[in-house]
Amino acid sequence: MFARTTTLEIQFGDCDPAGIVYYPNYFRFFDNASAGLLSAALGMHKRDWLQRYGSAGIPMVDTGARFARPCRFGDVVEIHSQITELGRSSFGIRHRLTQAGETAVEADEKRVWTVRTAEGGIRSAPLPDEVRQRLEAGQ
Repeated sequence: MFARTTTLEIQFGDCDPAGIVYYPNYFRFFDNASAGLLSAALGMHKRDWLQRYGSAGIPMVDTGARFARPCRFGDVVEIHSQITELGRSSFGIRHRLTQAGETAVEADEKRVWTVRTAEGGIRSAPLPDEVRQRLEAGQ
């Protein structure tokens, strides 16, 4: 299934007083990597695929992470993101963040394709066929 790698330099503001990445920031990194993964698969910026497919977004409904080693200010890391499963309206993504070739964090996400309701809320909706086909494809 589709995969993408993102390179990121850890910024001072990403770190806690101990000088290591404050753990919630990894989830921010992974959220950006997820949007980038879909943008790469669909060949357009997130604002464009949201509009083209009438999506209200791809909220995360389940997540978990394993922390193997800390990352620090100035580290250059790679986030390897890959689609792991496709459901009717949901999909899984696995992120592996590496620093100097070693795994620092692994995380799994489950996200749901959503659309707006007539009342302005959101609800899950089936993945559009074109989106499904592109997420199933390898790089």
